[in-house]
Amino acid sequence: MTDQPTTADTTTQRTAIVTGAARGIGAAVAQRLAADGFAVAVLDLDESACAAVVSQVEAAGGKGLAVGVDVSDEEGVQAAVDRVAAELGAPTVLVNNAGIIRDNMLFKMTAGDWDAVMNVHLRGSFLMTRATQKHMIDAKWGRVVNLSSTSALGNRGQANYSAAKAGLQGFTKTLAIELGKFGVTANAIAPGFIATDMTRQTAERMGITFEQFLEGAAKEIPVGRVGQPDDIAATASFLVSEGAGFVSGQVIYVAGGPKD
Repeated sequence: MTDQPTTADTTTQRTAIVTGAARGIGAAVAQRLAADGFAVAVLDLDESACAAVVSQVEAAGGKGLAVGVDVSDEEGVQAAVDRVAAELGAPTVLVNNAGIIRDNMLFKMTAGDWDAVMNVHLRGSFLMTRATQKHMIDAKWGRVVNLSSTSALGNRGQANYSAAKAGLQGFTKTLAIELGKFGVTANAIAPGFIATDMTRQTAERMGITFEQFLEGAAKEIPVGRVGQPDDIAATASFLVSEGAGFVSGQVIYVAGGPKD
């Protein structure tokens, strides 16, 4: 295990929660944090969908727990966090990764499309953070990592998603201000083009194959390739480590090149 507590009053294994962790970026983050020595709660809407990730964590010698929860449901979130605390230990690391897309041009976007995206990304991150922060404050140590996006800078057909991801950046900076005195840091990762099921959905919306989408995206990225979930997991690993204790309130663009 790495970056785990060694002092007399913090000898137990730390527990991390990763939302939206049944696949894609969330699954990669959960597996990486387990490899780093954390007990990891794998949260997603469908608990059974989390089983494969938990099995991979356990097969590698880690400790995992699958929990089904709608992160926009206040009572459900509290129950999920309580269950994690009871079965794995008090969570002091939270990665708010759960997200959905309901892409459309503004004139076609419904109020339901807007609300659904806001509820998962913003309300969900708020509820999860509020429910876990007490455990972090009690431990006098904690890490919150929110998943933003380069879409926060604006992206055609994503008024709802862009607004939500920009909102998470303001949320992150405020958490850093409020929780810093308790030994809790808060940072955001803003991925660029990452090859996941979500970007596959975008390709379908655009009417092109996923392979065409990947090839076209790679040509626009300075490092000459699209990102992979493990690229985001590596950044999350750093941000929740002891070595990142003086990094807080930051938005790190992991996009293969500079972003404003």
